[in-house]
Order: sequence, then structure tokens, then C-alpha cells
Amino acid sequence: MEAVKSKRVPRAVRERQMLDAAVLTFARRGYRAASMDEIAEMAGVSKPLVYLYLHSKEELFSAVIRRERAALVAAVAAAVEPGATADRQLWSGLWGFFAHTAQNPDGWAVLHQQARTHGEPFAREVAVMRAEIAAFVTDLIGMAAKEAGCAGELAEREVAGLAHALVGAAESLAEWVNIRTDEGPSGERVHPSAKDAAATMMNFAWTGLGHLMGSERWTPGGTSGGEGPPGVAGVPGILD
Repeated sequence: MEAVKSKRVPRAVRERQMLDAAVLTFARRGYRAASMDEIAEMAGVSKPLVYLYLHSKEELFSAVIRRERAALVAAVAAAVEPGATADRQLWSGLWGFFAHTAQNPDGWAVLHQQARTHGEPFAREVAVMRAEIAAFVTDLIGMAAKEAGCAGELAEREVAGLAHALVGAAESLAEWVNIRTDEGPSGERVHPSAKDAAATMMNFAWTGLGHLMGSERWTPGGTSGGEGPPGVAGVPGILD
């Protein structure tokens, strides 16, 4: 009688199961409190198998961060409307960003809360993600400045600073959106939509950029050129 052999689960599938369980555990318990026993049990595998595949809790956490980082960057890139104007590209990219963080709250919690608070090498992985997204936004702002005919007026450093400020604001808004709930049409509690969050970000950032590209700049003394608050008289505008 031939021996009946059980079908082996492919390594890639096993690793995905482990990473899925790890994302959930790290997001809800935190890196320090999360246990490899709990992750193995949730993944439906033995703890020795988790160690065989991913070697240590630190390497497992790093693998989770890399996977969630890549998924977020890919979601933003896929959402962008190719060939559209700069504002439409930013709008669609923001929509993709907020949609992904809303659909993957545990992955976003790992990236935005856990990874950044436990030092190297985890914080460096998040820094790489932020740099990738900031570079994309920098290109869009530069494109918009060129379209508005003021590319020479916005220095490279200034454009990069604006891009990083926008990325930081979007991250903060994503965290707030995932916590806040509004009342739905039937009285149920619902999170603000990704579309609403993207619109909020555009109203906050792009409207201001529009004024800036129209050579309308804020100064401490106001548009009338009066004195600023005590102790800062004569200080040039932040964007001067």
C-alpha cells in the first residue's frame, strides 16, 4: 500500500502566514510585549519553524516593516494618475495613501507607531519609506512650479522642505483618521473616507502652494510689511 504523503505548504505561503500573524500581534501588543509563541500559534505553525524561517524576533519585525513599507509605497505609486497634472497626481497619490492605511490599520500602526519608537534598525526602514514618498512629492511640487512658471523662484531646498512637511502632515492625518469616527446615515460609527482625507490634505497643502507659486508669501510682519511679534522684528519670512 502506497504511503499517503501530506501536501507540503510552500515556503512563501508559510512566510506570508507568519508575517500576517506578526503584523497583527506587533500592532496590537507592541514589539516588546509580542511573543513568538503567540505569533506561531496565530500563524498555525510551530515556534521552531518561525525561528527556522526568520531566525529571531528582531529579524521577524524587520521583515514585517519591509513588507508593509513596500506595500504602502506600491499602493501610492499604483494610485497615481500617469500623465495627469501635478495636482491631480498628488491628489490621486494621497487618495491611494489614505485608502491603503485605512484598509491596513495594523500595518500602518507597525510603521507609524512601533517601528519609529524602537530605534535602529527599525527606524531606518521607516526613514527609507518616508524618503521614497518625499522624493515623489518633491518631483510633483517641482513639476507644479514649472507649470506655474516659477520654477526658478522655488529653490531646490525649499521644494524638498515643503515635500517633507506635506508627507509628515499626511502621516499625522492618517493616524487621526484611523482613530476618529463619525456618525453614518443610520447612526453607525464610521471612519472618514480616504477621499475626504485626501481632500483635506489638498485643501491644507495645495491651496497654500498655489499662493506660494503665485509669489504670495507670508512674512512675520504680514503683507503690509509691519513689525512682527516682539523679538522678531526684521526677521525675514520663512520662505524668503
